Parts: sequence; C-alpha cells; structure tokens
Amino acid sequence: MDERPADTTIRTTCPYCGVGCGVLATPRPDGSVAIAGDPAHPANFGRLCSKGSALGETLGLEERLLFPTIAGARANWDDALSRVAERFTATIAEHGRDSVAFYVSGQLLTEDYYIANKLMKGFIGSANIDTNSRLCMASSVAGHRRAFGSDTVPGTYEDLEQADLIVLVGSNLAWCHPVLYQRIAAAKAARPQMKIVLVDPRRTASADLADLHLPIAADGDTALFAGLLPFLAEAGAIHCDYVARHTDGFVEALRRARGMRLPHVAEATGLDSRQVQAFYELFARTEKVVTVYSQGVNQSVTGTDKVNAIINCHLATGRIGRPGMGPFSVTGQPNAMGGREVGGMANMLAAHMAIEDPAHRSLVRDFWDARAMPDRAGLKAVDMFRAVADGRIRALWIIGTNPVVSMPDADAVKAALAACPFVVVSDVVARNDTLPFADVALPAAAWGEKDGTVTNSERRISRQRPFLPLPGEARPDWAIIADVARRMGFADGFSHASAADVFDEHARLSAYGNAGERDFDIGALAGLDQCGYDALPPVQWPQPRTVTSHGSGDASVEATAALANDGSRFFGDGDFFHPDRRARFVAVDVAPRRRLGKGRFLLNTGRVRDHWHTMTRTGRSARLSAHVAEPFVDVHPADAAAQGIAEAGLVTVRSGIGAAIVRCRTTDRQSRGSVFVPMHWSDEFSGSGRIDAVVAPAVDPVSGQPGLKATEVSIAPFPAVWFGFAITRSRPDPHGLDYFALARAEAGWRMELAGLAPQADPSAFATALLEAPDRAQMLAFHDTTTGAHRFAAFDGEALIGALWIARDPVAVSRVWAAGQLGDAHNAVRDRFRLLAGRGGADRPDPGAIVCSCFSVGVNEIATAVTTGRAITVEAVGAALKAGTNCGSCRSEIKGIIDDARLANTA
Repeated sequence: MDERPADTTIRTTCPYCGVGCGVLATPRPDGSVAIAGDPAHPANFGRLCSKGSALGETLGLEERLLFPTIAGARANWDDALSRVAERFTATIAEHGRDSVAFYVSGQLLTEDYYIANKLMKGFIGSANIDTNSRLCMASSVAGHRRAFGSDTVPGTYEDLEQADLIVLVGSNLAWCHPVLYQRIAAAKAARPQMKIVLVDPRRTASADLADLHLPIAADGDTALFAGLLPFLAEAGAIHCDYVARHTDGFVEALRRARGMRLPHVAEATGLDSRQVQAFYELFARTEKVVTVYSQGVNQSVTGTDKVNAIINCHLATGRIGRPGMGPFSVTGQPNAMGGREVGGMANMLAAHMAIEDPAHRSLVRDFWDARAMPDRAGLKAVDMFRAVADGRIRALWIIGTNPVVSMPDADAVKAALAACPFVVVSDVVARNDTLPFADVALPAAAWGEKDGTVTNSERRISRQRPFLPLPGEARPDWAIIADVARRMGFADGFSHASAADVFDEHARLSAYGNAGERDFDIGALAGLDQCGYDALPPVQWPQPRTVTSHGSGDASVEATAALANDGSRFFGDGDFFHPDRRARFVAVDVAPRRRLGKGRFLLNTGRVRDHWHTMTRTGRSARLSAHVAEPFVDVHPADAAAQGIAEAGLVTVRSGIGAAIVRCRTTDRQSRGSVFVPMHWSDEFSGSGRIDAVVAPAVDPVSGQPGLKATEVSIAPFPAVWFGFAITRSRPDPHGLDYFALARAEAGWRMELAGLAPQADPSAFATALLEAPDRAQMLAFHDTTTGAHRFAAFDGEALIGALWIARDPVAVSRVWAAGQLGDAHNAVRDRFRLLAGRGGADRPDPGAIVCSCFSVGVNEIATAVTTGRAITVEAVGAALKAGTNCGSCRSEIKGIIDDARLANTA
C-alpha cells in the first residue's frame, strides 16, 4: 500500500462499538495522526466518545506483531502459510472436516469475514466457524429469526430521536454507546416530554437521564415483558388489525403470559409492583416507543426468550418499522452486523441465508461453485472450545480475538489451547494471553491500515479506509486467509485481487436468487470498480438492484443509490420473512426468580467507559487508562460490610471454576446481592483480573450465547499484609507478586501491587522493581512503626520511578504522581514532595480523572463547584471543558456537584 500524503485527511470508521461513528484521520509529518469526528457521517454527525477521540494514541508500532512466527521463532510468509495449509489439510484427511475450526471476531472487516466463511463452509465443508460476536449478540439474532424469519434490525438511529418513550433494557448507553446516548440526551433536551425508562440491576450512568429506573433482578427481563403483554391487552393497546394481518401466534403468546399479573411480575423481577405498573401504563399509552436492548438481555441463558418477549410487545401494538418505534438491538462490536451478513456464525450461511434450508444451501453452493457444503450448524463458541479440549477439534485458527481472556470458563479455554495439536493465531499485537499457544502466529493489518467495510447497528455500511502503510510484514486478514485457501488447493474460489473484489462478490451473492424473499440485499452496490469502492459513502441496507413486490409479479423498478428514511425501515406494513410473510409471536416461559444462599452473590460482568474488550488497543493509551486503572468489583456498602470488605481493599471473587482478585468499590448504585466486575483485564495488565475465568460456561439453549451476567460467586477480603503503588519509566516486571495491576502513564507506567507476606527487605525490593542502576540516586523514607516505606530513584534530574508501600492501600495521588515521570526534578523540595505522594499548593493534585477527553480530574471539578465558579454540569463544561465532547462523564460531574451541595448543607 502506498504511503499517503501527510496533509491528507481520510474518512474512515471507528473500530470500537456498533454505533459505527465516522472518523476523520489526518496523518501528520511527525508520524502522529489527528483524529476528529466526521460531521458528515449520519451515525455520529461529528461526535466521538472518549475511546474514539483517543484513537491516535493507540497507533504506535511498539508491541505490534510485525512478522510471522513458527513455534515462536521468526519465519517467512511462505513457510508460515504453507505450514498452516499443510496442517489443516492433513488434519482433515486424517480426522474429517469437522476436526478443524475457525474462531473469528467482530473486529474483522466484512471482507475478512466473507473469505473466512467461504473457505470453511464452502470449501473445507464444515460449519465450524464461529465468532466472539457469539458472546455479544447471538440471542438477538436468534430472537429476530424466530420472530421475523430473518436477522433483521427493523429501525434506525433516527427513531431514537423521534420516540416519545425510550426503554433501555440491559443497556448502559452512556458508557457503552456514548454517541447514541448523546443523541438521545439532545433529543430529550429539545423535547422534555420524551420519557426514558432504564431497566438494569445497576443504577448506571444511563440512569441519570432516565425518568424511571427499574432495578430488575438478574434475568428478570422475560417476566417483565411477558407481564406487559396481557397488560397491553387489558389496556386496549393491542393493534388488532396489524396483529390479524401480519402476525401469527398472538393467542398462544397471550395465553401463556396471562398468569403474569402485577404481583407475579413483581415477585419474578424483584421490583415494587408500583414501579412495574408505572412502566406498563407509560408503555401502554405511548405510541412512539423504542426498546433498546444490549448485553444485559443477550448475555443470558434465557437471552433469546428475553428478546422475543420484547418483540412480542412491539408486534402486539404494531409499534415496529415506523418512525420513532420498534425493538432495537444495539450491537457491541464494530462489525458484529457485517459478520452476520456474511454468515460468520456457525449456524448461518452467507447473505442472511439459513444453513438448515436446503434451498439456501443450494443457492450458496451454486454461486460459490463450492467443493463441499455442510448441511447442519457447526459448533458455537463454548462448544467449540469444549471440542478443542476433548480432541474433536485438532486444528484451530483464531483470528482477531483473545479467547483466553474473553471466553467464559477462561482457564478451561487456556487448557484446551495448550492441549490442541495445532493452533494458528492471526493478530496485530505481539503479546496477549492467547498468543503463547500459537504454533503459527500471523501479523495482520490493524485499524488505520485495514481496507474494507463494516456495518453498524442500524444496518449502515461504512468504509474503513487505510491512512497508514502496512508495517513490517503485516497483511490484511482476507488476503492471509485466501492465500491459505489457495495452498489448500482451492485457488479457483479465491482469486480475489483486492478488498473491492471481495465486496463485489459479497454484494452479488446478496442479490443472487433474491427477488425480495431475503432481507439482506445490497445488489445495487455490486459492480463497483476500485474507484467506486474507494468513494463508497455510508449507506444503509437494503440496497436492492431492483425492488419487486412479493409474489405479485409486478414490474421491477430501479433502486436509488440511497434509500429514503421510510424505505430503510422494515415491517411497518408487515411483510416479514417467514414463508407466509407473517411475523411470529413466541410464547415464552418465565423461570422463577433465582434465590441465593447466605453470603452468595450474582456476578455481573461488563464494560467500563474508557476501555474496550481485552485492552489490546485502549491499554496503549495513558489517557484512557487514567479513568479506571485497575480491575475492580462494585459492591453495595451493606454487602461489603457484611463480608468484612473495606473500601479500596482487595477482594477475591470466587465461583466453582475460578477466582479473581480485584479492588473493592462500594456504591449504592449496585443492587444488594449482586456484584459487578469489568471484563477487560488480562494477564498482561493484571495478575488475577481475568474475570471470565470465574464466569460459568452455561449458555442459552437456542442461541448458544453464554450467560456472562449471572454467575453465583462468593466475595471475601484478600488478606494482603502490605499494599503498594509505583510509577516507573519502563514497564515493571511483576513476576512473583501476589497482586498487581499495570496501566499506562504519559511517560511510563503506574502499578498497584500487594503481598501476602511482609517485605523482608523493602529497599532491595524497590531497587529491583524500579530497575534502578548503580548510578541512580535513591531517596527513601521508612517508618517501621506504621510499615510505611517510600522510595524515589533519580538519574540526574530524571525520575526513574517511585514506590510507596503501606499496610493499608496507600494514600497517594495517583494521577499527580504518574504525571511526575515526565518532569525534571532538580529541587530538593520537589523530590520530597514526591516521597509524600502529593504536590504543594503551586502544583495542585487534579485527582482521579473524570473527563478522559480533556483529562480533567475530580479535584479540579470539585474546586470549581465549591468556589462557586461552576455549579451546573453546563457551567463545569464552560469552565473546564469537562463533559463537552462525548458527554459520557456528565453523570459523574453531576454526582460531584450533588456531593458538594450535600456537604454544604450538612
């Protein structure tokens, strides 16, 4: 790929969540890249969240995988690709087609996904290709297919702004999809009569915009929406004409739900019956309702039933496919939708066709001129790794994901990979928890180098365009896979010369044999040459070459290049994708509320605001690491007290399969009887923070999606006898520590640490940890009575590092201390301030970072509030810029303001 001019701004798409924000990337002469939101992109109109704003800080080549390896040793591409092809071919010959598998990622581009799926299903002849998207939206797929006959998201982002009621179910938009949250916040500010209901066990940041928060018990969503259906019937809110003309199964779904009266719903959900009634009445009387749901619905052993219980209510009221109304699944990954489009899951075929449908299999077989086609679904993610463990799968290719961290029962996944005869890993990083198990590692193109398309949660296809040269020997994923396919003897099916060629084939397949019978059709985008592909604007599907009325034989009309908004919605006038063109109500059963024994808790896992997946990208940014720098557990204060757990102490979270050690945060935003731990931390950044090693591998029987939010655990204090905090210029070696958590700092690293046995020689420990050379000047303070030890090592005026040790969590200003790594330290006063762990009046401590976009700390905001300089969120923004970019910190700012008011009135 040619290096582009440094003054050229490239329009591309963010690689994080499913919002699919447009990004303007401008490479600079010094090698940095300026990042801004694209005001012309219809997903974000110029907005970016904190993660998107920091993309330029994650593009360095340090810790990149830049060349292939075989058995950990550098290899050339020819040997590496030949090894992969030969081992897969030999394994298939000896053990059969289902003895091999691909585990891929929602981080892949559609073109990458397409080639991987084509190789596995069309030429190897197995359906053993699944994706980490199985962990985030498989229940939505299953629910859509049961209700609609296809995996169709009916609405658009505009519906969120046009609705009069938005119901957020298991979706913390404020942190996980901040740009959508800000679109809703702006709409509510313009129309204060808009109502928002949050259904979530936690009072998340999204609750601050909500008119009603329902702190539902884990997995109570099915009961809540099953109970809503008969309430709607009795309230006269059923759209009888829509139900009669366009649906089937309403009577049975209603009959099954009849027993869910308000007292039963309250019991099953843990909610007060008055809260339930308030929500039901609001839903019944409001025509324009959008129900947004995400991982709190999907990541459940009853996730598919939850999805269908929600859809049932929208079908019954006819509130679907029209402006401002409909069920809306918000995807977690940038290309989860694109992966679904090309059949990148074990139970799907390309172009939204069904693997169980003989006619669909025939269409794909004919179009691909496939050598072999499976006639049944392959192994879904959890079952796939079980098959690796028991030897049924003997060759596995992992592409763009880190399952040793992200899969449930993660230690079992680690053991399975260790025992697997042949493992291939394609990735962009040189170190993660999965790479040590790779017999062959292949360097892939990263964001900024990749060339292709992604599809966001509203079915909008956008280009990811390259603005950086491919570094080292890295190659695009689709090209790597296609090269292996050719070496396996399938050259006739993999002659693509570019990503544009792959996209063209994908578009042609979507239209092949499709006269409107299938939802996914982008035939109008087929035939693009390289220039047309390069210039492709964001476009929402369907994009059929022709539009034909179903079954009428009417003449076709040419589709426009971009459909009108009404045309981009589905199902407003029925016309579903079951053979009879009618939707299906799904009668769901409600399980009794889960009861726990004394001292037992339900573990809920999820995301934090500024990190992403397993931190292989966001962990490179000091700014993003400043908000939350170590793994934690949120516990209700009463639960913490009952378990003898202190605020900021360390906690062991343990299930029947594993344990993690994390920092305690007590908060009344957490419901009693449950705890929350983020899923991001890996062994690269924490010695024991891999929370998915604690999560049970139970799955939804329909979708195969794991229940990542309701594992029964115990919590107990971790009996550390000393705690420490360190800052270092070079990455410290945590070997031998009982607890550690690493995070980037602007000029080095920050580190939390703790031990179960007293330090025999704190000075020797500090010298080793800080890697202080013999010439270093070591400043030290010891108080053997309190167990406090402090060290700072200098090389001339440069700070090498500092360490603070105490018997309790050390009282050091972390942000201020980490900021000292880049400063000169000549004055004795400054060096002693460093030992004290806080600056003087002339160098105030900003406090823990609240606004990552502008690096504004809690102390700065509190000072602005208490001095009267800013007493509203808007005034804080005007004074400090905090909260004025992505807005995801606005709820925290409001909390600081409220706390200051309480303090003043105390």
